[in-house]
Amino acid sequence: MAGWRRAVELAMTDEEIERLTALSRSRTEPASRVSRAQMLLAYRKNPSFCAVGQRVGVHHQTVQRCVERALAYGPLAAIEDRPRPGKEPVITPEAKAWLVSLACDKAKEHGYPHELWTTRLLARHAREHGPTAGHECFARLVQGTVCKILGQEEIKPHKVRYYLERRDAEFEQKMAEVLCVYRDVRVLKKAAARSRGAIKRVAIVSYDEKPGIQAIATTAPDLPPKPGVHATFARDYEYKRHGTLSLLAGIDLLTGKVHALVRDRHRSREFIEFLKLLDAAYPAGTAIKLILDNHSAHISRETRAWLDARPPGRFEFTFTPKHGSWLNLIEGFFSKFARSVLRHIRVTSKHELKERIMAGIDDVNRHPVIHTWSYKLAEAA
Repeated sequence: MAGWRRAVELAMTDEEIERLTALSRSRTEPASRVSRAQMLLAYRKNPSFCAVGQRVGVHHQTVQRCVERALAYGPLAAIEDRPRPGKEPVITPEAKAWLVSLACDKAKEHGYPHELWTTRLLARHAREHGPTAGHECFARLVQGTVCKILGQEEIKPHKVRYYLERRDAEFEQKMAEVLCVYRDVRVLKKAAARSRGAIKRVAIVSYDEKPGIQAIATTAPDLPPKPGVHATFARDYEYKRHGTLSLLAGIDLLTGKVHALVRDRHRSREFIEFLKLLDAAYPAGTAIKLILDNHSAHISRETRAWLDARPPGRFEFTFTPKHGSWLNLIEGFFSKFARSVLRHIRVTSKHELKERIMAGIDDVNRHPVIHTWSYKLAEAA
């Protein structure tokens, strides 16, 4: 009888059996460990290399080697991969460090027209300049090896992650001023719950412009969805441009009402036109406080001259810091309006686009939503 048919008793403790059983059912462990655990458990019930091999789906000699390892080193040690000497690494640590340092530079800094590296370009540069830099191991470097080396260091020189640099020395102070206005909104809302006339003495409006809204027309009719044919609208790739419009909008943080104008541009004269709209919308004794950014139209000589002609205390501006437009609640309204109304919009003219935008504003005002700022509000107290 051949040696692989000879039955060998394999003794295992309850703890080892429990551990092997868990491994044999695992879906996250490597397939090799799962297979060895299944072999040992199957051999314990039926000590036949051939029968176990047929059951697990491996050669009987594979089962024999696994059982012999279990007898020599223990069942749990038998399922692990044994260390192998392997081949000596060709690429030295110094060469890897040189390549990573190179990847941390821009490609244009090394004479290429590319702004950033691609892994293919980086491999080519390393092949051409690595040997002269003392790294002969890079003479036949391939793109896949570059990806592995950069992946080990978690370097992605072909990608850009954007950040926002604070360029306003008074950022914290201006942010606190904006948050104080939001705190006042909260106080006024609580007062309004007790007295309806509390919010009539002041109006707090979050204002900004959304420029560059494109008036785009289709060149062929849209095709509607058809059950069982195509699930979405179908639209021809070609389109026609009719120009752009700017949406000037402010949302009343106490009532949720949106005041809006749509114009071709958003200069000082358009901003003053919006202020006149607010002036007409609120009673004469109401103080109108605006949260807005530092656009030149908001602080121009023309704007200041118009404000100086108004009664004292009628308008009060609170400016967000530079690169701090995210502090302005109107940005959230613009985002929602762009996704719900402006997305995929097609019109035949700028006039139609204006009408569609104003119709969208009217729809919002039929069911106004009171926007609330809560992030970092406690720090303004």
